[in-house]
Amino acid sequence: MSWLLRRNMLPLHSNSLARRPLASPPPLLPAPLPSPRETHLWYVVPDQLKDASLLNQYMDLLSPCERQSVLRMNGERLQKGALLARALVRTTLARYCRVSPKSFKFRKNRFGKPEVEWNKYDLWAPPPLQFNISHTSTMIACGVALDLPIGVDIEEKQRKTRNNILSLARRYFSPVEVAYLRTLADLESQRHEFIRLWTLKEAYVKALGRGFSGAPFKDFTIRLEASNSKQVTGESKSDASRIVVEAVDHPGILMNRWHFALFELNNSHYAAVCMERDVKDPADRENNSLKLEVWRTLPFVEDECVTETAAVKNIIR
Repeated sequence: MSWLLRRNMLPLHSNSLARRPLASPPPLLPAPLPSPRETHLWYVVPDQLKDASLLNQYMDLLSPCERQSVLRMNGERLQKGALLARALVRTTLARYCRVSPKSFKFRKNRFGKPEVEWNKYDLWAPPPLQFNISHTSTMIACGVALDLPIGVDIEEKQRKTRNNILSLARRYFSPVEVAYLRTLADLESQRHEFIRLWTLKEAYVKALGRGFSGAPFKDFTIRLEASNSKQVTGESKSDASRIVVEAVDHPGILMNRWHFALFELNNSHYAAVCMERDVKDPADRENNSLKLEVWRTLPFVEDECVTETAAVKNIIR
């Protein structure tokens, strides 16, 4: 794919990135803005995309710096993943705005989390969209919310680790989480539960806007609570009522600013969404549920809402 991408591009010098634009892409399916306590998740499966002309069309959406960043990646698979991640963000945001996917500009906060740098328009105010991106080698997902910080993480269900699960947990997780994993005698259940917790913790620190380096996993505990306030263990999550966060230094004091969703996606990945509550909305303070709408997409080609299908299996929300 590297040759296919480079074939239609001029050499990567600072003043030679302009190239003959491709034909205008077809319009994107517009999407209604998320409602309060709602997250929209759009995902793409890289292996389903093999059309070189479509990849070049996605490349045409990127800024010169983004193109350089993609082509610096080592290997065709990494280049393709980086390209699709950037194209997915741009096309997803464009569904909610009256602007071209090419027109978006981005900046990073001090922890490196990307944010939209909105242009000023005389006759139109852009919606206050928040987004977050997550990707593995086999799936890329972009979550969108309105006005409130959001974090998204996806992990492969069959993800393997070189180290013993409990050894990894002791290195990265809180003592409460390690003790919980130790109660699971079945090693396969232990592995799945480790991945689920990792996914939730990653989504949480991304919603904070800090990432792993800015909010170490050991500093907080993720607990899956049942209605009787006991932690849910193993696979028996059907009675769980909420996902909660507490600081390691202050056990028992919950950080209730956040909504969570944890679900299986495409029967191949665990996915977690974390979104800040609206403190100005009394209903939001009392409501633990997070509404979720999910689309599988191949931008400019195909969009399918999979929310009520077997592709989205709710674990707890």
